[in-house]
Amino acid sequence: MPNAEPLVSIGLPVRNAGTRVAAVVRSVLAQDHERIELVISDNASTDETSEVCRDLARSDRRIVYHRHPENIGLLNNFTHTIALARGEFFRWIGDDDRLEPAFVTQCLGEFAADPRRILVTTQVAYTGPQGVIQSASYDGTVLASGEPVDRFVEMLRLLNESYLLIDPLYGLLRREPVAAIPRRNMLREDEVFATKLALAGPWGHVPRVLAHRYWKHERISTVARRLGVPAWRSHLATTLQCREILSWLRTAELGAEQRRRARAAVYQMYLRRQRRTIAHRSRKFFRVLAGR
Repeated sequence: MPNAEPLVSIGLPVRNAGTRVAAVVRSVLAQDHERIELVISDNASTDETSEVCRDLARSDRRIVYHRHPENIGLLNNFTHTIALARGEFFRWIGDDDRLEPAFVTQCLGEFAADPRRILVTTQVAYTGPQGVIQSASYDGTVLASGEPVDRFVEMLRLLNESYLLIDPLYGLLRREPVAAIPRRNMLREDEVFATKLALAGPWGHVPRVLAHRYWKHERISTVARRLGVPAWRSHLATTLQCREILSWLRTAELGAEQRRRARAAVYQMYLRRQRRTIAHRSRKFFRVLAGR
């Protein structure tokens, strides 16, 4: 008789995570949902990560460990975990994050409530170098809509408002349709991917803190180096991001009016971000003048 509980895969991409990876693994294996698979993809770590992960895999058969002999890049290692996974549902987790024991169970309840859902997010508690970051709770319902452009426009609004409200990259996903969405190694790719997810299907949301993430602000030039993309792209990040989203809209299954609405929302986001950039540079310029 087949097991009624779905297999849920958690993907853990790591590189030089050292001993801190063990705490992440413990939080995943402590889920109150029994059928868990933890997929660890080690991106050619040069520290003790490999030894720690191999010991963990030997101790629990739910852990699948794979090590790349060479550095394949951050995004490729990220997507490799979902390619290795076997679960009907999937979630990524960072190497210094953790999950509450009820995360999977609570998210599966939201999927059961609406089989159209492609993603379920939860409230996330963030900490940073200075300690706890003041959290925010998303209480909207638009992302649950059956209208793709409504979801798309709402996602663009949230991207401009605050990363603290919702983080689709670290929600529970239906693995097969999400794994089929193409991704490109670029700055702000996570935001581009979020808009693709918004078009792909309705979302559910659990307004409880069921996940914990470590987050620190990084200069966009630093992020470019970590991703291995040319430094000049950091000066055109918004332009390249919006161009990528518009390109995806051309392939999306949308009617003419839906596509027009979606493009208009992208143009509005572009203008808002450009105005914000100009204002920031102006303030910086006048501070320099004042300091002379």
